[in-house]
Amino acid sequence: MHVKKGDKVKVITGKDKGKEGVILAAFPKQDRVLVEGVNIVKKHVKPNQLNPQGGIVSQEAAIHVSNVMLIDPKSGEPTRVGIEIKEGKKVRVAKKSGVVID
Repeated sequence: MHVKKGDKVKVITGKDKGKEGVILAAFPKQDRVLVEGVNIVKKHVKPNQLNPQGGIVSQEAAIHVSNVMLIDPKSGEPTRVGIEIKEGKKVRVAKKSGVVID
């Protein structure tokens, strides 16, 4: 996967196209990510210990990882991600600016 938890991403397709947010969780086996403030869905919740009232709750749903692009830390624009080996370790590199991401 080209993104991971904590990365700032921009949605490039779908109903939330153009929105930016931070990845809250990544699900590599399903190729999906949970992005803050993106793909908000309504969920009906029964009353329970945590939510004694119950009702309808809005929450983020996962979107496919191919629908997001990493934000370049240098330019602030969406960029593709490359992988290079530096000092014997794999690191992610922004294709637009060449900046090492992690």
